[in-house]
Amino acid sequence: MKVSIFDVAKKSGLSVVTVSRVLNGAESVREKNRLKVLEAIKELDYRPNAAARSLARGKTGIVGLIVTTLQDSFFDAVVKELNEVLALHGYFLAISVSAGIGSDEAHYLIQEDRVDGLILLSPLEEDNYIVEMKRRNIPYVLIDNQKPDNDANSVTIDNYKGGYTATKHLLDHGHTSIAHISGQDMFRSTRERRSGFLQALEEKRLAPFEMITGDFEIDFGYDVCRKWLREGRLPTAVFAGDDNIALGVLNALLEEGIRVPEQVAIVGYDDQYISSKLRPHLTTVRQPADRIGLAAADMLLKRMDGTMECGGNVRIDPELIVRDSTVRPVQDTLNKQ
Repeated sequence: MKVSIFDVAKKSGLSVVTVSRVLNGAESVREKNRLKVLEAIKELDYRPNAAARSLARGKTGIVGLIVTTLQDSFFDAVVKELNEVLALHGYFLAISVSAGIGSDEAHYLIQEDRVDGLILLSPLEEDNYIVEMKRRNIPYVLIDNQKPDNDANSVTIDNYKGGYTATKHLLDHGHTSIAHISGQDMFRSTRERRSGFLQALEEKRLAPFEMITGDFEIDFGYDVCRKWLREGRLPTAVFAGDDNIALGVLNALLEEGIRVPEQVAIVGYDDQYISSKLRPHLTTVRQPADRIGLAAADMLLKRMDGTMECGGNVRIDPELIVRDSTVRPVQDTLNKQ
């Protein structure tokens, strides 16, 4: 197998950036590190190729990804697609799980000469990131950004359409008492999904059963539903801001022996892995992670090679996935006839 610059970096215990600087004869490399790289090159019999020559011209072969969490199967799927597409083009994906631009992890990736480009997945401090990336002339793409003003160079999901479609599905099945339990308002997706929910109700001249904002967590959905149960009132349907919230609602209902969807129907959002493993299977709005990752990688590659000088936005439609939590399985219906 042909030895790559990544093998040299691993052998020397140093970064790819440091190896590339040694290959380029940069004087900024410490002597002991330069010797480590040279020793690794000798032991591996590494011969610089076209990729190495591009590094010598100032390329690192690395794309940075900054994300706030990986405890989310939707984010995992987007990252997987990004990694596969970028690898096909010879890029290594360096991931930073960071709470903000001031963190050590984010600061490391955004420094000069660390990466050839950056992708920010659902960033919370995007203005600060954008200022810094522009200052350092780093090509970037945002995924699921929070501010419409920053939609240039971004891939966004039509969450308004997702909220509208989910609610219309419930209305079409005869529900008129529908609650919406959402995530934090700091997220654009929360606000857009709620807007779609309200628009669908307004068209039928209906008011929400209740709208409650909190965390994208199972416990939040569970606690809200337990509150309704204590008060002796329930909606006939719930549109949850994500699948975790929906799972919490489902748990609370099943504990009380309340049948889903016969007594209360539930729609989630994201189509996370668990949504198809629940009983009953969860109706949800799928965000196509593969299309999102592919679009973001393609946009960044064009920005890095200079073929996309002007900004652009790719807006991707979500898809309603109908399962048992809103529509009783056909076999159950037949058995009761």
